[in-house]
Amino acid sequence: MWHLLTIYPDQAYGRCGNKSQDSGIAEMEELPVPQNIKINNITCDSFKISWDMDSKAKERITHYFIDLNKKENKNSNKFKHKDVPTKLVAKAVPLPMTVRGHWFLSPRTEYTVAVQTAAKQSDGDYAVSEWSEIIEFCTADYSTVHLTQLLEKAEVIAGRMLKFSVFYRNQQKEYFDHARQAQNNKMLPSVKDNSGSHGSPISGKLEGIFFSCNTEFNTGKPPQDSPYGRYRFEVQAEVLFNPKTNLYFGDFYCMYTAYHYVILVLAPEGSPGDEFCKQRLPALDIADNRFLTCTEEDGQLVFHHAQDVILEVIYTDPVHLSLGTVAEISGHQLMSLSTVNAKKDPSCKTCNISVGR
Repeated sequence: MWHLLTIYPDQAYGRCGNKSQDSGIAEMEELPVPQNIKINNITCDSFKISWDMDSKAKERITHYFIDLNKKENKNSNKFKHKDVPTKLVAKAVPLPMTVRGHWFLSPRTEYTVAVQTAAKQSDGDYAVSEWSEIIEFCTADYSTVHLTQLLEKAEVIAGRMLKFSVFYRNQQKEYFDHARQAQNNKMLPSVKDNSGSHGSPISGKLEGIFFSCNTEFNTGKPPQDSPYGRYRFEVQAEVLFNPKTNLYFGDFYCMYTAYHYVILVLAPEGSPGDEFCKQRLPALDIADNRFLTCTEEDGQLVFHHAQDVILEVIYTDPVHLSLGTVAEISGHQLMSLSTVNAKKDPSCKTCNISVGR
């Protein structure tokens, strides 16, 4: 049976300090040192831990002291006081057990962990073993359960739907010149950057091409300003989005501003991108969702996008430039609005869930 590890702050178990400072923690060699530590069943905010230890004095163990640190701190002296737990104290339960807690575990983050066994004495002091070896592991991405929580939060603020007719992509002139000269007149998918939620399973993994579809409220057309370049590729919406395209929810975030962004993925049925998303992202009904729809009216496909979020649409296949047009925009290049490698605001209550940032 798996056991859930109950975690307490180490301060609840007496003073912090070393033995010379009368910490209440004494070292007793009889207590077994955890050996061969195993970490498995890793999620974005939990893991299972087990280890081997000498059966000698095993029955005297009442608690486990667990030192859990982000790996980026590995050059610092984690064990400033060798025999004082720096992170977690748990009652001894049969192994393996689950360590879970969004207040200290973040998704897609490297950690180190070491363990001591301890015996609580009648006077409230602890006898402890030596520290175990230090083990490294990395937490996982958000699961579809966590992404569904983000999806539900995004649906709350999506707003009413506005009609649109084209997807567009802004870049510098050199980008399109390179596509023509070196890529057989095609825009090719590239790996998504690390913008958005830290636990997003598409960051650094999904290959695609970013498009926009948001329109200006007063004109119904794409805005003339862009942070990504003065040249714009426009393509009729039905070329990328139609009944043979699957739609997935990818992320919901903001960048310390009033604007919120929703990342959606358009993947042609059966494409590599479609197979990637099926395993990792919540699927959306293309005709009935709060963000981006494709419906049929009088034999024609009609498209709508959410008004109150900025949509970033990733198309997972190459796109031939002959499918649309490239022209220079008349507006400004507003670099401050770029979302390249943008960091999500971890304090925003609108777009964060309780399993880390």
